[in-house]
Amino acid sequence: MTALPLLSVSRLCVHFPVRAGIMLRQTGAVRAVDGVSLEIAPGETLGLVGESGCGKTTLGKAVVRLLKPTSGSIRFDTTDITLANQRTLRPLRRNFQMIFQDPAESLDPRMSVRSIIEEPFIIHGIGSRAERVRRVDALLDRVGLPSSAAERYSFEFSGGQRQRIGIARSLALKPKLIVCDEPVSALDVSIQSQILNLLVELQKDFGLSYLFIAHDLSVVKHVSDRVAVMYLGKIVEVATAEAIYRDPRHAYTKALLSAIPSTDPAARRAKILLEGDVPSPIDPPAGSAFGHRIHHPRYGETIGMDLALTEIEAGHFVAADPCCITEDDWRKVRPVPHA
Repeated sequence: MTALPLLSVSRLCVHFPVRAGIMLRQTGAVRAVDGVSLEIAPGETLGLVGESGCGKTTLGKAVVRLLKPTSGSIRFDTTDITLANQRTLRPLRRNFQMIFQDPAESLDPRMSVRSIIEEPFIIHGIGSRAERVRRVDALLDRVGLPSSAAERYSFEFSGGQRQRIGIARSLALKPKLIVCDEPVSALDVSIQSQILNLLVELQKDFGLSYLFIAHDLSVVKHVSDRVAVMYLGKIVEVATAEAIYRDPRHAYTKALLSAIPSTDPAARRAKILLEGDVPSPIDPPAGSAFGHRIHHPRYGETIGMDLALTEIEAGHFVAADPCCITEDDWRKVRPVPHA
């Protein structure tokens, strides 16, 4: 990327201990995020896609430091926030916020809408009471809700309206980055497009960057500049949204895209039915996780192999995995040395 990244994540791991026995000794770990590297530029939307349970939400929460990383690094602007304590993080949190998947769960039903949106101002000591009232009313108006909504409670609203409240709260401190954790998956289809269009408008108005997490690739295509595909805690392909949808290179990406319903009844697209089960993140395969799942004949070669992302074309990165890319692409990422 030409501009310095707003967010830079390098070899990030988030592992959760598995304990057993009377003494609750650690017997293993859930490798929810396992060596992820990515960058987001100012004003950019990076879509993050993958099946449920692949580690997308864990990665999003780690990026805004709601979860503590096991290893790796997270840099926001020029500041390393990987191991920052809560005292150091508090002023930095103005710059990165999160919109959660289920607005009903993320909004306190005992608090009025005004109190929910006003809370960030109070925590950071911003403005007088009168100024906060004006700011809350302005935020509600910006997300398409009347000022009278401020005196009501979140459970009095529909799902789409509750998500608008959550978006207003995330905008309160004028952040630079917002992690959107499947912000429309809990909403009716008729409401999803309204929320997506609102997010696009807000990005243009405020110069926001988004990490947009979703499992619906058709949604991601609508909002993303680039797309990262995640499988079992690892990124397996990254490219522009156009390149991912036009010319996917990883077998897992191709399978995900084949599942997108077509709006053209005359279109004929072969669906790729995945064999096997997703490996356990507690005991992942020693080699290619996707190759293990589909029982690929070259899986044995990948044990101990470096399967890191490799640039196959300008701006298009794919895991160097012989189980998951074509022979032509394999020769590009692992060229045969000249004699």
